[in-house]
Parts: sequence; C-alpha cells; structure tokens
Amino acid sequence: MSAPWLNPIAGPAADFAARLGAALPVLETPRTLLRAPRLEDAGYWCQILVDDTAGHMGGPFDVDTAFSDFAASVGLWLLRGHGMWTVTDKVGLVLGFVQIGFEPGDHEPELGFLFCSHGRGRGLAFEAALAVRNHALGPMGLPSLVSYIAPANAPSRRLAERLGARYEGAAEWDTDPEPAEIWRHAPSEDP
Repeated sequence: MSAPWLNPIAGPAADFAARLGAALPVLETPRTLLRAPRLEDAGYWCQILVDDTAGHMGGPFDVDTAFSDFAASVGLWLLRGHGMWTVTDKVGLVLGFVQIGFEPGDHEPELGFLFCSHGRGRGLAFEAALAVRNHALGPMGLPSLVSYIAPANAPSRRLAERLGARYEGAAEWDTDPEPAEIWRHAPSEDP
C-alpha cells in the first residue's frame, strides 16, 4: 500500500504524538499487549478493511476510506475518552485491533474487534476483547456496551457468545442499510 498519509512522521510532531499515545491506557493479557495505536499500525487496519475476508460490516473499503476510519477510531480517545487499541503479541507483532467505538448510527458504545489473518484462530481476539470489555465496564465506568455484528459474520458472533454477550435483536440503522445483530455485554468475571 503506497499512500503518503501512511508514511512515518518525524521531529516535534512525532514526539507530541508519542506523548499523547503514552497517556492512553495499556492493557495486558497472558499473550497480548493492547497499546495506543500508532501511525505505522494504519497499514494493518487498512489491510483488514480492504481485504474484508472476514465479512466486516460496511466493507470492503478502499485504502482512503479505511484510513479515514482508522483516524476516526483513534480520534475517539480525544472526543469520548475511549477508542481503539492496537493488539500485539509479546514481541510487538501487530495482531489486530479492539475498540470501544461510537460511530454514526450507533446508539451506545460498541465493543469491536478486527484481527489480521495471522492473529485469528488462536483465542487472541478473545483475550484482548475480554480485557477491553472488563476495562470499559469497570475502570472506565461505561454504563453499557454492545457489539454490532453482521449476520453472516459467524466468527464474531461466536466471540461475542464466548465473551458472555447476549443476543438482543436486530439493529435499526439510520446511516447504513446493512442489517446488524446487537449483542449486549454485561460486566462479569472472566467467562
């Protein structure tokens, strides 16, 4: 992917971005680290959304739209006090992303999870999403949390069930004609 907005920055602006990122909460699971997103993570996000092999809602995307979505997800930290974490393994390889989002059309904060193909199928998304769910409904003090899942996305549905979420019905979208299922998360101990 060759796009100028994906190129690294340097100097005082990069230093400022690093200081902002250092202020975000870091979460750790037995096999993953959830940290602030960085510009160099955008390529992974774009790859997930452009390829759209996992049936993400609203996709597939082009690189420009995927980057705008990445920037909006990161920007939620400044606007709402919650947002997206980059999920890495213990040596720093980016595996995917977990976020507390709030997109146009959403009625409440959403627990979302998007993983690279090399991060799927090993329970890593469960570990990371569980940490974010517990953080959101615990220390962050959010009163509610849902996941909006495309009906054809069986892996995300299974993950929501494994997290203890309960199917609540179909979402009514003002901005997107694509149907979605609403899965409600409740604070609890590890399932």
